[in-house]
Amino acid sequence: MAKITFHFEDKEIPTKVVENVEAGYTIQDVTEDNDIHLNHNCGCVCACSTCHVYVEKGNESLPEISDREEDFIDRAIDPRIESRLGCQCIIQDKDAELIVTIPDQSGIIGHEH
Repeated sequence: MAKITFHFEDKEIPTKVVENVEAGYTIQDVTEDNDIHLNHNCGCVCACSTCHVYVEKGNESLPEISDREEDFIDRAIDPRIESRLGCQCIIQDKDAELIVTIPDQSGIIGHEH
């Protein structure tokens, strides 16, 4: 089973490690199933950039970034080379070990926290 370590730019939120993640789930699915806040204003259909994350380790266990995803990442706050959209990051390797940083989401419309 895969393992994802979530770090947060908001240092008031502690690191969370999720183990036993099944291949076929997205990073967005994992956040929802484990009470980790990650915005997703479009309903996870790759039509916005609110689920923007930084994949610090394990990108090889995810599908290649699509042109559509790349277009929306360009609209995200502070995009970087390791930027991805959580809704598009389907875990393909059952033994993946990912490290994901969730950006500060306080400036996003619809932010719950």
